[in-house]
Amino acid sequence: MGESVSFPANGGTASGYLARPEAETGKGVIVIQEWWGLNDNIKGIADRFAAEGFVALAPDLYHGKVTDEPDEAGKMLMALNIEQAEADLRGSVNYLKDLTGGPVGTVGFCMGGALSLFAACKNGEAVGACVDFYGGHPAVRYDWAGLKAPFLGVWAENDDFVNPNIPNIESGVKASGVSYEAITYPGTGHAFFNDEHAGTTYNPEAAADAWQKTLAFFRKHL
Repeated sequence: MGESVSFPANGGTASGYLARPEAETGKGVIVIQEWWGLNDNIKGIADRFAAEGFVALAPDLYHGKVTDEPDEAGKMLMALNIEQAEADLRGSVNYLKDLTGGPVGTVGFCMGGALSLFAACKNGEAVGACVDFYGGHPAVRYDWAGLKAPFLGVWAENDDFVNPNIPNIESGVKASGVSYEAITYPGTGHAFFNDEHAGTTYNPEAAADAWQKTLAFFRKHL
């Protein structure tokens, strides 16, 4: 359903995976990768958004690198240049905003969840809605004064990596004055939305509900 695209980013060029609906037009959503990279799972989520009528762009923040090894993924996460990621995300937002003619949504998972909120804080009214699935990255700092988008936090009950940061996120989002919504799914752990982890962290019931809430959130605010 999708295609590889390139777009300007801070004087250079960034790339990503673009999925369009059958109608070719729709509201725009930026889909931000987990620590594994721009893999088939993230491309599949972009395709799912396209099937629901959105134009979805998944930027390649690792610039071609993908892994399925946790140790390697952890190293790639820690090596991510946050300034470069900001430039790539800004380029993604501007490209998709120009393509669709309006503010875009951002959504991300794990590392991408943190970067979804980060992008919303850095791009002001160009982002019309922000969804964060259990997002965390130790080097990301949020500019709460720049946040203009309504926020939806999707949390797991058992997530030692992310949950200690939720009070700070909640207070920061509320201080920005935007609409704040959050849901914590009982009995779930980190990455419960990722269906590539069936039999381990994946929770199909919670994932299905979170997907519907995400679609409803974007349809309400975009």
